Amino acid sequence: MSLPEVKWPYPISLMRLSLALALGLLIGLERERRGKEAGLRTFGFIALLGGMGGVLGDSYAYLILALVGLLTIFLNMQRLRTNETAELTTSAAMIITCVAGILCGKGHTATPASIMVIVTALLAWKDRLTGFSLGLTENEMRSALLLAILAIVIYPALPEGAIGPWKLIEPRTAWVTVILIAGIGFANYVLWKMYGTRGIVMAGFLGGLVNSSITVSELAARARDKHRDTISAAYRGILLATGAMLIRNGGLLVILAPSVALTATMPFVVMLLVTGAWFFVDRNATRQISSDPTGQVELPLPFSLAAALKFGLIFLVLHVAGVLAQQAFGEAGFYVVSVIGGVVSSASAVAAAASLVDNGSIPVHVASTGAVIASLASVAINLPLVMRSNNRALVLRLSLAMLTITVLGVIAALLAQPMLSFLLENVPGLEQLLPVPVPL
Repeated sequence: MSLPEVKWPYPISLMRLSLALALGLLIGLERERRGKEAGLRTFGFIALLGGMGGVLGDSYAYLILALVGLLTIFLNMQRLRTNETAELTTSAAMIITCVAGILCGKGHTATPASIMVIVTALLAWKDRLTGFSLGLTENEMRSALLLAILAIVIYPALPEGAIGPWKLIEPRTAWVTVILIAGIGFANYVLWKMYGTRGIVMAGFLGGLVNSSITVSELAARARDKHRDTISAAYRGILLATGAMLIRNGGLLVILAPSVALTATMPFVVMLLVTGAWFFVDRNATRQISSDPTGQVELPLPFSLAAALKFGLIFLVLHVAGVLAQQAFGEAGFYVVSVIGGVVSSASAVAAAASLVDNGSIPVHVASTGAVIASLASVAINLPLVMRSNNRALVLRLSLAMLTITVLGVIAALLAQPMLSFLLENVPGLEQLLPVPVPL
């Protein structure tokens, strides 16, 4: 084969090969740190070879990939000859590095970079992942398999579009919401199991992502001993659970309805800032929070069929109720449904509001306000749980914090749409910078 007769633009080719080399050095650094035979230089060379193959063309890319495959065979033969175990993980990493280099040579950037970061993370977290997998219980494994079945097997079998006599139910939309909410809880459960509670940050924040009410109830119950440090830990943990709930609901809007998320950005940011301010008002907040005596906050299993049916049923009820309330009573009816939904499940209520915008049942600003109302209802419902502590000072402090969050959140929600309209009218070029169009 002769070299292809093309004129390579020097800056573009240099950028592609430099990206390939950087990604190879990233994974090679991790292998070098672990004392592997294929380390920093080897992986750098492999990535650079792959980049050159991608620049030269498909034939050279295949040839270089085959040569890297032979290199992995030679590496494992040498290891086996010295009565050592085969380097299967390193061999797989070498082949992936070569493919990523080829992608870089062809002009890809985000895809090979993401792949190499993920591979490096898997290699670096070997001990954590091994310990986690060995510590899996049978129920946890069943939960993971059930989540996979619901996402990969059942979802494609559901009918597309709206069904029913009034076209109010969209099975796939409801199921996507179920999988999304359950996936957040599952990922959080994995982090919880890998890293433990590790003090108030992990107990409050990660617990709030799964279920803020459960976390608030547990932390409030631990403040019954009247110890100052325990009360301070419960105070901060409850605020962190509230902040985690707001982040989760805002994240659902970003994924399911970006236009609603853009309109709701101001109230959610304001509520998060107020929550953070009250967190740092605590006089013990500057202490090392990893030593907070929160103990273990028990979480349910990462996923179960009952949880899936619960989320799906709540979502469908709120979706249908929102449409009917909007048609019968206008915006006020939808807001009432949002309040009720926030008390039952704020995540399902926010997802229902996003789905109603997607099918054109309600305008963007109504869905945005409904999502904020559902989140505020979730904040308010936690106050009766705080009273479990039987600590007057803690209840008073948290009541004042929740009241401030609610009032400022409502004000921000009322001002969000006029403020966004004002900015779009008076800031030239702002509309082009927004990721989605905003109907005014």
